Parts: sequence; C-alpha cells; structure tokens
Amino acid sequence: MTPESESRSPRVLGISWGRMEVEGLGSGRDFALYPGGGRPWDWTATGTHHDPGIQPADVTDLLDHGATVVVLSRGMELRLGTCPETLDLLRSRHVEVHVEETRKAVELYNQLAASRPVGGLFHSTC
Repeated sequence: MTPESESRSPRVLGISWGRMEVEGLGSGRDFALYPGGGRPWDWTATGTHHDPGIQPADVTDLLDHGATVVVLSRGMELRLGTCPETLDLLRSRHVEVHVEETRKAVELYNQLAASRPVGGLFHSTC
C-alpha cells in the first residue's frame, strides 16, 4: 500500500441485505469505516439498538481516525435511528454529517471517499 491509500477511506464494493463487501476488509454484515481502514461494527459494544439508535460512542472511533465528514446509515428499511446526542457531538466538533438509507449512504460515502477523509457506520439489514 502507498501512504495515500493507507490514509484514504476504504470503498464499499457491494451491498445487499445482510452483506457488505468492503475494500481490504472482506465481507460482513455491518461495518464502521474510516480513513485508513475499518472493522465490523458490533452494536453490543456501545449498547446501540434500533431505538434510540446510533450512540455517540459509535462515532468516536471514526473521529479518532481522522474523519471530517461522517455518513450514518439508517438501515435498508430505515429502522435504525440516531441519538440526538450523537448528532450534537458531531456538530460540536464541526463534522459534516449525513444520515441516509443504507444504499444511499453507501453511494454517498463512496463518492466522498474519493476525495475526503470520510467515516461511516453501515447497517445492512432493517
């Protein structure tokens, strides 16, 4: 890998119900992606549930890895929420944030990954 590819956010190569394929990371169900890499997203680590949704602790890792813009997915059926405190945290750090249905979130994330230090949380089911 070149230094440039080591710091860029990995692209999502494919998305379908319950499965994502991520550049350099392989396949899985849910992912947290950020500049330089990513990992499977384990909701239980932060106590995330569909309601109230994505917790501030879920996005902290993205910021710690240098994301200046964050894309949060709502799931394929828009059932995953985002806690107001999570949005407050991102805004307080002057981070641009987008909340979209998963397929749209992936499309936007991939566009941003071409030129910006983007992070994303992706839920590939409901």
